Amino acid sequence: MTRKTRIRAALVTAAAVVTAATVTVGVSSAGPDGSPKPTKKQIASLFDTWNAALRTGDPDKVADLYAKNAVLLPTVSNEVRTDRAGIVDYFEHFLAKEPVGKKVRTIVTVLDDNSAIDTGVYEFTLTDHDTGEKRVVEARYTYEYEKRDGTWKIVNHHSSAMPES
Repeated sequence: MTRKTRIRAALVTAAAVVTAATVTVGVSSAGPDGSPKPTKKQIASLFDTWNAALRTGDPDKVADLYAKNAVLLPTVSNEVRTDRAGIVDYFEHFLAKEPVGKKVRTIVTVLDDNSAIDTGVYEFTLTDHDTGEKRVVEARYTYEYEKRDGTWKIVNHHSSAMPES
């Protein structure tokens, strides 16, 4: 084998290794259905969708973001909500306060292609319906998401006012 042939063989081998690595990376970053794995940024942005639903003032639009068997441990109610009717009922009362949410700190963990957790601290500006007075409530939150039928749904949502507030 000449020196030129050895170099050509080495280049072909290197190209094959790079191609195989590229294919492997492409496969490992996709979900089982071929869709790309969710990123932390994509999961964190699901809050923006939820917050936009709050701004519609429609409790049904907010409840649509929750799975049928979701659990809601809400900020301003002692009642655990475990079905759509309970979730809608909670948001009927909460939306009367015209909440505007803002994340203060976010920690996202992508568990797999179809599940993730977003936890952290957020604050809500709430408006008193009678006086128009606004107040800010800081709270801890956890959203557990699952992708169901191609759509991210909230399956567990816990929110509680900060104990030192």
